[in-house]
Amino acid sequence: MPYSPAPDTPLLAVTGDSLVLARRYDARFGPAPEPGPPSAPEPTEPSEPPKAARPPRTARRRANPYARLFAIPGARAFTAGNLLARLPMGMFSVSAVIMIAGSRGSYALAGAVTATGLAATALVAPRTARLVDRYGQARIAVPAAAIAALASLALVLCVRYEAPDWTLFAAYAATATTPNTGGMSRARWAHLHREATPENAAALHTANSFEQAADELCFMLGPVLAAFLCTAVFPEAGTLTGAVLLLTGVLVFAAQRSTEPPATGRTDAARAPLHSPALAALLAVFLATGAVFGATEVVTLAFADDRGHQAWAGAVLALQAAGSCAAGLLLGTLRPARRVGRRLVLCVAAMSALLALPLLAATAGAPGSAGTLPLLACALLIAGAATAPTMVTGMTLVQRLTPAGRLNEGMTLAVTALLAGIAAGAAAGGWTVEHTDPARGYGLPLCATLLALLCAAAGARRFGHDEGPAA
Repeated sequence: MPYSPAPDTPLLAVTGDSLVLARRYDARFGPAPEPGPPSAPEPTEPSEPPKAARPPRTARRRANPYARLFAIPGARAFTAGNLLARLPMGMFSVSAVIMIAGSRGSYALAGAVTATGLAATALVAPRTARLVDRYGQARIAVPAAAIAALASLALVLCVRYEAPDWTLFAAYAATATTPNTGGMSRARWAHLHREATPENAAALHTANSFEQAADELCFMLGPVLAAFLCTAVFPEAGTLTGAVLLLTGVLVFAAQRSTEPPATGRTDAARAPLHSPALAALLAVFLATGAVFGATEVVTLAFADDRGHQAWAGAVLALQAAGSCAAGLLLGTLRPARRVGRRLVLCVAAMSALLALPLLAATAGAPGSAGTLPLLACALLIAGAATAPTMVTGMTLVQRLTPAGRLNEGMTLAVTALLAGIAAGAAAGGWTVEHTDPARGYGLPLCATLLALLCAAAGARRFGHDEGPAA
């Protein structure tokens, strides 16, 4: 194939003793340009300023702290299992009360059985968490959940076949082996973000906020689901469904081995969490805060019954949990605090101020008037907004004050303190509404949160020694 040069290729020629350089002309490419002075460049039209480049979709998604949190491989799977296992925590006690009271005709017996189970949990849960730290979450949580599920089945059979009353106490006490899946989930987040960097501190803050919102959601939906199953299906349906959800959720949770914290072996070398004066002071805050929750629940039930709207009591309490859930999710998008101890004092102070609203709302109307119930619901919704920030900050402090080898034990101790406070608050609330007007019973949660504020202020100096990374 002959070679055909491009039109701009120069032509070389020799004339005599001179070398001539000329531009080639080819008709295929148009007429040759006329020689002449160089022309000035033509003016160009002003172009529009370039538009700002839109960030990629993945970059926009990563700007969301929750999307970044669940981008970790395995995080969504263990969270799904954890939510399934955590939902029964709000179902078991309500299901047991409805089932036992309906079969034996005694709310006193039902309350005594659930109180016994709560006391057993306070004794067994820290020891179960210690085994989780020593041998790993999967090796302990699965058999512990299986024992609790079998105990729930035994309780159903004892009620169904009219076994002696003492068997109800024994069966429900055996459910105390239920693993603290919320604490194990928080331990996984702490393990995944264990390096002391501002990015990890922010991610752990978001994770703790999400876990608290999940707690509120489960305790908001659990009682409603239990009441529906026990009344619309059959009395034992709530307990059976809770046992199935617990076992299924723990199996899914434990199967995610890539995110599981390593087992620490024997934890005798690590100092016991209760030996820390700062953690002991923090547990006192959790105890008083639990009294707030227990008293508020009992007083609200009595207040709604006194106003002739007992069926709406669950919805009113759900609004308080909804306010806390929304506040927890919002808190997760903010920067973590530099001084977590100081933030705890501020959060408890805010909760103390907001808990004055239900007392004002309940005492606004005349005794026996039903018109104050919507006002009380709004007040509880607003007051609930301070719950999640207080709990998130408290759990963050627990994670920082607990030795690394006993993290599950430390967080289970915090939950145990909460449960003990709930039991004490419920008992005090029941006595208060029996001897005074239920509306005045809302002074009890206010007093409990003031006690929590005193405990937080007294321990603030110890908490202040532990500062988080700069935000």
